[in-house]
Amino acid sequence: MKDIKIESNVKLYRMDELEDSEQRLVKKAMEATNNSYSPYSRFRVGAALRLENGTEVIGANQENAAFPVTLCAERTAVFAAQAQYPDQPVLALAIAAQNESGFVNDPVSPCGSCRQVVLEIEQRYGRSVKIYLHGKRGVYVIDGIRNLLPLSFIDSSMR
Repeated sequence: MKDIKIESNVKLYRMDELEDSEQRLVKKAMEATNNSYSPYSRFRVGAALRLENGTEVIGANQENAAFPVTLCAERTAVFAAQAQYPDQPVLALAIAAQNESGFVNDPVSPCGSCRQVVLEIEQRYGRSVKIYLHGKRGVYVIDGIRNLLPLSFIDSSMR
């Protein structure tokens, strides 16, 4: 038997330590939480992404009484961007969340389905997506989805 150590690299920044363009993207994700339709969980999530051409696209979680048809903020943003700008790589993705008390203290991380979607976007365009996860205590900055999904399932896994 051999142990394999897998490490992830996540940086923690104060909001004011981020570059202006990074702060703007995180703030857009925070604003996008207001577009959430979450009558069941009352957990509002917003996402904002930046494309290579500079376009910024937002998304918000959309719940449904039939929970399997609910969509996360990250996927609504990615799918909207891909539908409108299919030739534009995603460079960055910011995510923010609020509960009934306001913005969460610690950043929330994308669910497994959203991680897989971002992984496929990275594979499609051959470049990493920089990820910003907002919390009141700070912003996690991650240089690519593989830091959140180290043992990834991609198309080459089937060959």
